[in-house]
Amino acid sequence: MTSPQPAETRTQGRSSQTATLAEIAREAGVSAPTVSKVLNGRADVAPGTRSRVEGLLRAHGYRRRRAEATRSPLIDLVFHELESAWAMEVIRGVENVARDAGLSVVLSESAGRLTPGRTWADQVAARRPHGVVLVLSGLDESGRALLTSRSIPFVVMDPAGDPGTDVPSIGATNWQGGLAATRHLIELGHTRIGAISGPSRMMCSRARVDGYRAALETAGLPVDPELIVGGDFHHDAGYRQGLALLRREDRPTAIFTGNDLQALGLYEAARELGLRIPEDLSVVGFDDLPLARWVGPPLTTVRQPLTEMAEAAAKLVLDLGKGEDSQAATRVELATSLVVRSSTAAPGGA
Repeated sequence: MTSPQPAETRTQGRSSQTATLAEIAREAGVSAPTVSKVLNGRADVAPGTRSRVEGLLRAHGYRRRRAEATRSPLIDLVFHELESAWAMEVIRGVENVARDAGLSVVLSESAGRLTPGRTWADQVAARRPHGVVLVLSGLDESGRALLTSRSIPFVVMDPAGDPGTDVPSIGATNWQGGLAATRHLIELGHTRIGAISGPSRMMCSRARVDGYRAALETAGLPVDPELIVGGDFHHDAGYRQGLALLRREDRPTAIFTGNDLQALGLYEAARELGLRIPEDLSVVGFDDLPLARWVGPPLTTVRQPLTEMAEAAAKLVLDLGKGEDSQAATRVELATSLVVRSSTAAPGGA
């Protein structure tokens, strides 16, 4: 009598023997078809049963076979928010790689949450894409385990927090960018420099402000906490926080903003108060979106290679899908660079 063959490929697990679906089913107290439904990402399984079965599958080291035929010709691209020119640069990069590979891109948004919900993970498991790219987002432990058990590789681009040593990620040299932006203003002669940061929960935002602080400290200038205000990477925050900074009696002569959209909001605040850029106020952004060249005056900014970052993330996720090993701990950072235009100059009184 022939022994039953394992339905999945087994990696390192707690047992020295390869378990069959029937054995997993007996241990979970369910039928073999139910285990198969969980493996295939079917939605018609009770949450408690799914969790129990997935725990056993992880314990036995199961992953789906890496068969190209079982995958849909898709790359899943997930944003925590999808409403800006920043997102368009990322979409362009992923689509460039997907097109060359004969794949399509599925867009989804986690409605501002930094971790997509379980419903999203179930849908991805059912679609079986070639891979998932998460932007300014991440996965919780259950979502990560679900994709790993299906051999669906994932890469985080510009992770909001520390993705962990076992999660491949693509980022930029945010700290160096904040340092370069602020150092440029110091070299022009500014000594009172404000900053409008992005969300404090995002690693990239904190790194940019840390670079700003480092530039001031290295130059022997004080770091005034009252000149560092929080933003959210949107135009309205740049306008609102810009007004607050510029209405101060001891207002800054230059401001570094966490991104280009906040810089545009700051432009609006300066115009409303009758301040000229750069004669009365120097402004430096971050990202170098196409619109940075079109505004008046053209914006000095830190170029973050968004399209190249997205291309690198998409290539990495496809490479991981072709590999035989589990996802390697990969962290890639692309260089930022300062692009000097007309929004910065020496202080007006110089």
